[in-house]
Amino acid sequence: MVDFKYGGSELEVFAHATNWKRYWRDLLVPFLRGDALEVGSGIGANTGLLAPRHPGRWTSLEPDRELLDEARRRLAAAGVAHCCTFECGTVRSLEATRIFDTVLYLDVLEHIENDRLEMEHAAQHLAAGGRIVVLAPAHQALFTEFDHAVGHFRRYGKQSLAAVAPAGLRCERLFYVDSVGLCASLANRLFLRQRIPSLEQITFWDRAMVPISRAVDPLLLRSVGKSIIGVWRKPS
Repeated sequence: MVDFKYGGSELEVFAHATNWKRYWRDLLVPFLRGDALEVGSGIGANTGLLAPRHPGRWTSLEPDRELLDEARRRLAAAGVAHCCTFECGTVRSLEATRIFDTVLYLDVLEHIENDRLEMEHAAQHLAAGGRIVVLAPAHQALFTEFDHAVGHFRRYGKQSLAAVAPAGLRCERLFYVDSVGLCASLANRLFLRQRIPSLEQITFWDRAMVPISRAVDPLLLRSVGKSIIGVWRKPS
């Protein structure tokens, strides 16, 4: 029986970051296939972005029942609730026979204290040739009161994220995104030190900075950024 209450307050604010969500969506879509499991789907902001365009089945797994109910309402209002199945639970509460072609952690893994064990459990539900896809905040040096306030245990670098990947899975991609946003994060770390950014700040970053990052990141070979993406594949 899952009984979990999420204590973060950032989900509603970051739901407005539409340019950012479209940016990482376009980077992740080539790696998504078949039956997909979104772990920690929250209020469904990412679900509504990905599930309607995904050709396979989509399962939204969320341990906080209130957030799950909110996701149902939001996706129903948008007319896309039929594109996914909602389940209250965690990866560990899934039956052993549940198998998926894609398992996603979209700004979720950093909230899980034992991330290595979590990834091992996810791999047990992965089909042959399937992928685990992770999007997470980057660089532990950028850890601030904001991270603490929203329940982050850590931020990741390439080495630390690769270290929690399950044995036997092959790393297909590991790269940073949002180089311009990295500058904003550094400024907040050094000067502002806000626990939660305002909607105005999120809107400015999303509308002014993210489009520049989208153009600049490939030129920098995706070697710097405030977020990190990792993709691991199970052998066929």
